[in-house]
Amino acid sequence: MTVGTSGPAQPRNALLRDGAAAGATGIDPDDLPDGLVVADEHGRVVCFNAAAARITAVSPDEALGRPLDQALPLEDLKGRRWWLLTDPYGGLAIRAGQPERNLLLPGGREVLVAARYVREHPLGPVRKVIVTLRGTEARRRTERSHAELIATVAHELRSPLTSVKGFTATLLAKWERFTDDQKRLMLETVDADANRVTRLIAELLDISRIDSGRLEVRRQPVDIAAAVGRHIQAHTAGGQSPDRFFVRVRRPLPDLWADPDKIDQVLGNLLENAVRHGEGTVTIEVAPACAQDDQKGTAVTVSDEGPGIPEESMSRVFTRFWRGSKRGGTGLGLYIVKGIVEAHGGTITVGRGPGGGAEFRFTLPVGTPAYLA
Repeated sequence: MTVGTSGPAQPRNALLRDGAAAGATGIDPDDLPDGLVVADEHGRVVCFNAAAARITAVSPDEALGRPLDQALPLEDLKGRRWWLLTDPYGGLAIRAGQPERNLLLPGGREVLVAARYVREHPLGPVRKVIVTLRGTEARRRTERSHAELIATVAHELRSPLTSVKGFTATLLAKWERFTDDQKRLMLETVDADANRVTRLIAELLDISRIDSGRLEVRRQPVDIAAAVGRHIQAHTAGGQSPDRFFVRVRRPLPDLWADPDKIDQVLGNLLENAVRHGEGTVTIEVAPACAQDDQKGTAVTVSDEGPGIPEESMSRVFTRFWRGSKRGGTGLGLYIVKGIVEAHGGTITVGRGPGGGAEFRFTLPVGTPAYLA
């Protein structure tokens, strides 16, 4: 490939500063979030914006007017010179560019690079090569998040599956040696651990749907005050004192159309967090609320009297793997809660309650289906 063999150097970032481009669009290359490098028909750099300078550590004054392969020396992950491999000016005339891929800058720093070849007419010579540059930090964070998710799942699955395997193997091998009470105890443990695995798998499916925007909401009329009552009954049946809970319902409540199973999931998670991590009385308030654009809705507030959430952690409460304490859990529950609430068109916030503990408040619009509106 021969890049930049002739042609005069142009002023700094001239491509988008002339009247035909900047005047028409008002876009300054330095305002773009990604790195932008443009070479003319002679292969010389005519645009090298501020983001490109930051990513490559090459100043625009050094890059402008130089051959593209010198101003932006890139290698693939095998150490081969990228411009020599792709040959934008001398390769097949049917090519439109290069898809985004990981390449290496001098020094071995990775960068995401994509290129487009601009021709005045199909199969004509390349008049411009437009290259975009992006750092790999966001992709690395995503990869780390996925790796952390896999590690968390593996850790959470190992304990219950070990228990299930151990007890079932013991029962099968030595069934006659155990009393009925011993058998019942082991089977109850197996059942509890199987439920734990089922919940974890359900959480993973919810995360997958939330991340991909495929979380389905099957709207039905929901009595959210009654749903709160059912959850409190379940906690009291499990050994919690009825005095631990205080419910305040401000009527009249507007009609609410929502997915009852998912609303149960939200209430169950918030109440479980308040009981497990909080102290004192857990207060649940259900009241009418005005959502955005004066749309009617319902607000539910769950607060406790525990130590609360540190101020510096407030912004991370609804992220993956956030844990308010070391009392177990995957750290995925509140991330899923936020996804469910937002899938209903609602909002959720966290703050400090009147008793000093954590206070979670979520609002849901009425959500009347279109065919009833």
